[in-house]
Amino acid sequence: MTKLQPPPVSLLNRYRGPEFQPLYSTKVTVSGGKAAHGRASGVARSNDGCLDIALRLPVELGGGGGGTNPEQLFAAAYAACFHGALNLLATRKGIPLVDARVEVSVAFGRDPMDGLFMLTADVTIHLPGVEKSLAEELVRHTERFCPYAKLARNGMTSIVALAA
Repeated sequence: MTKLQPPPVSLLNRYRGPEFQPLYSTKVTVSGGKAAHGRASGVARSNDGCLDIALRLPVELGGGGGGTNPEQLFAAAYAACFHGALNLLATRKGIPLVDARVEVSVAFGRDPMDGLFMLTADVTIHLPGVEKSLAEELVRHTERFCPYAKLARNGMTSIVALAA
């Protein structure tokens, strides 16, 4: 079995190009199931086949549960990205992280601005054994570096188009 390797620290080098430079892209397709509704009984599948997961409406929203939902997927993605960025920055600074954890709580609710829906996310980082001021500095830098934290703070470019 091949030993897993962390991403190269060279990813921390600043990019100075005129346009967005993609380093990786993926595609996930959600299709409806029995209820013809992706949230209620659909499936999410990635183009490489590594993600194949049942989607279910949570009990709190009137569903039966028994599967995952978009909020859980977003929380998992945010936590994974922040955790990876945190470890990458710690490696560059020579800070050993043992049992580091990133917890992301996502809430789906009503938007008071337009009466529709919105998400909120709370991120909690556990860095046992790291001195508090050093941990705070590392978290601040990670928050500026992590693409999901940037997305949560600034939004993102998103093009929505009907297929031909």
